[in-house]
Parts: sequence; C-alpha cells; structure tokens
Amino acid sequence: MTNEKSPYCNCLYYSSNALARIVTKMADEEFSVVNLSPSYAFVLMAVNSNPGIQAGELAQAMMLTPSTVTRLLEKLENTSMIKRHTEGRTTLVYPTKNSVALNDGIKAAWNKLYQRFVNILGEQAAKDLTDNIYKTAMKLEHK
Repeated sequence: MTNEKSPYCNCLYYSSNALARIVTKMADEEFSVVNLSPSYAFVLMAVNSNPGIQAGELAQAMMLTPSTVTRLLEKLENTSMIKRHTEGRTTLVYPTKNSVALNDGIKAAWNKLYQRFVNILGEQAAKDLTDNIYKTAMKLEHK
C-alpha cells in the first residue's frame, strides 16, 4: 500500500472498513496459534468466564445478531468446545474441558494482539482509539 491518500479517506465507511481489514488480518495472525478465528476465540473467552451464559446475553456482549451467535455456537459445539443446554426458550452455554484448556492460549493471543497495537500506536493512542471507536459504535447503534 502506498502512503498516498485515497480519494475516499474522508469517508467513514471507507476508512472504518480499511481499518477493520487491517485489524482483522492482525487478529487472524495472532489467534492462529490456537487454531481459532478471533470470533470463535472471543466467544470461548466469554463462555469460559461465564459458564451457563445465555446465548442472547452472548449476542449482546459480542454485538452480534442471535443468528450469528447460533452459527458460531453450533460450530463450537461440533468441535467439542462448548455444550448447550436448553431450558424452555433459553439456551445456556457451558465450556468444555477442551475450551478451558485453550483459555490461557486464547488470552495470550489477545494480549499479543494488543501489544502489536501498542507497539505501533503507543499505549495511550491505542487505548484512546479503542475507546473512541467503541463509543462511536454505541452512538451509531442506538441512533
């Protein structure tokens, strides 16, 4: 990629997608050590730290649609990473021994990803950028 400015650099859609692609590539590289995509890794971290979490709560925490979470959970269940238990209309999600065994590796990958951002941007800039992006997402989501 060149250092030349894109004609679309003032477009939020363009800029946010460019950032997302770069961050996704970095995250994919870091989480590859545990053979998981970042999405699956974050679901497992949430389930490992909250055994019995409701699928709907997981969707809210991950800012994903319920159908996306269901798809992620199906794959994780098929690979023996989680177990789902349905009580009425509520689905509870529990970690398995396999998931718990990966937890330290997942957290280490997450920390390495954060450290990459810090090394490039500086610690305060990385924190500020993360905070500003999250606050912006919340404003746009709840227009």
